Amino acid sequence: MSSAAETLASRLEALQCHFTWDLDLSRSLLLRCRDDLLDIGTENGNRWLGHIYNLGGFIQYKLVSNEEAQSFFNKATEAFSQIKNADEGPWLVVNYGNLAWLHHHLGDQAESEAYLSKVDDLNTKYSSLSQEELHPEVYAEKAYTLMTLKGDMNLIADYFQRAIEMQPDMVEWNSWHVLALTYVSKYSSTVLDDDIFNIMRIAQEQDPDNLDLAAHYLWQRAERGESIEVEARELATKVLRSPVGSYTGLRPLLWVYRTYLSDDEDIDLAEEALKNHPDERYLKGRAALCYKKRLFCSNSPPTTSMLDRAVSLHQEVIALYPDSPLKKKLHLAAIYAPSHDGQAKAEQIYQVLLKSDLELEDKKLLYNYYAQYLFYQKHDGKMSIRYHMKAAKIPQQSFFRKSSIRILENIRDRRRNSMCREIREFLANLQEP
Repeated sequence: MSSAAETLASRLEALQCHFTWDLDLSRSLLLRCRDDLLDIGTENGNRWLGHIYNLGGFIQYKLVSNEEAQSFFNKATEAFSQIKNADEGPWLVVNYGNLAWLHHHLGDQAESEAYLSKVDDLNTKYSSLSQEELHPEVYAEKAYTLMTLKGDMNLIADYFQRAIEMQPDMVEWNSWHVLALTYVSKYSSTVLDDDIFNIMRIAQEQDPDNLDLAAHYLWQRAERGESIEVEARELATKVLRSPVGSYTGLRPLLWVYRTYLSDDEDIDLAEEALKNHPDERYLKGRAALCYKKRLFCSNSPPTTSMLDRAVSLHQEVIALYPDSPLKKKLHLAAIYAPSHDGQAKAEQIYQVLLKSDLELEDKKLLYNYYAQYLFYQKHDGKMSIRYHMKAAKIPQQSFFRKSSIRILENIRDRRRNSMCREIREFLANLQEP
C-alpha cells in the first residue's frame, strides 16, 4: 500500500460514521432493520429523517446495494438541510463520513477525498469543547442509530445524556433520552423510578406533539394507579389523525388500551386505524399482534371469527414482510397450536423452519418458541428441555436465550425432573457471551 493510500485509510478510520462504529449486523438483522425503517414513515416533519436516511443508506451498503446506499445518503443530506434550515452544520459530519466511505468502496478516491475535506472543515468550524468528547450532534446520531438497532440501552442513554449536557435545547434528544431510560428500566421493573418519571413528565411537557412519548407517559401514569381512560381516548384520536408510522405512538397506546381499558378495545383501535389505511402493512402487523395477545392473554375464549381474523391477518403480514418473516411465522404457529385441528399446521410451520438455514440469533428465537410449543401443546417435557438447551447453548446474548436459561434454572431448582442432573451439568458448563 502506498503512503497516500495509507493516509487515506487512516483518515477514513478516524471518521465518526456508521462505517466506523463497529455495528455488528447479521443479514437477518439488516433485513429486519430495513423493514423497521420503512415502517417509521417520513411524513409530518420527522425530526429524525436525516438519521433515518443515513442508517438506511448504511444498511443498503451492507446488503450490497451501493446505488440505493448513495441515494439514501444523498436524501439524508437534503433532509438535514430542510430540517435544520441550513446547508451546513455539524449534523453533516456523520453523513459526509458515510459518503466518504461509500465513494472509497466504489473506487472513486477523488470524491472520497472531497468528502473527507468537508468533514475536516466541519470539525474545525464546529469543534467540540474537548478533544476527548464528540460533537453533541454526533453523540445524538450514534445514540439514535444504536437505539434503532436495539443496541445497549445503557450506552444509548449515556450518549443522549452527553449530547443533552452540551446542547440542552434539543427537544427531540430529551424525548429520546427518556425513552432510552424507559427501556433500560423496564427490564428491572414495569414502573419507572420517580427521578426518571419526572424527567419523562418534563420531556412530555416540552415536546407535546411527540405522540410516542405521550403514549409512554400515559402508560407510566397508569402503572402508578392514575385513571387515564379519558386521556387515552383523546390521544387515540390524535394518533388516528396522524400519518401512519411507527413513531406516532400507536404501539405503546395499544398496550395501554389492552391493559387498562375494557376487553378488546385495543383490537377495536387497531381495526379503526386499519380501516382508515387498509393497505398499510405496519397497521396490519399491529392489528395481528393485538389478536394474538387477545387469544393468549384473556380469560374468555375467542370466537371463531376472531380466530379466523387472527390467522388471516398473520398470513397477510407474512406475505408483506418477505425478507423478515420468521417471528411472524412463529406467531402464526402459536395461534394454530392450541386447537386440535391447528396442531398439524403449527407442526408443519415449525418443521419447515427447523430445516431452514437460519442465522444463530434466529435459531435462538426458533428453539425457544418450539420448546414452549413442545411443552404446552405436545406435552413433551424432555424434548422441550432439549430445545431450551439448544437455545441457551448459542453464545450470543438475547431475550430468548435468557428466557430458555431461566426456564432451565427453574426446572433445576425445583428438583422434580428426571433430567435435573443433566440440566445442572449443562448450566454449569454453559459458555457465556
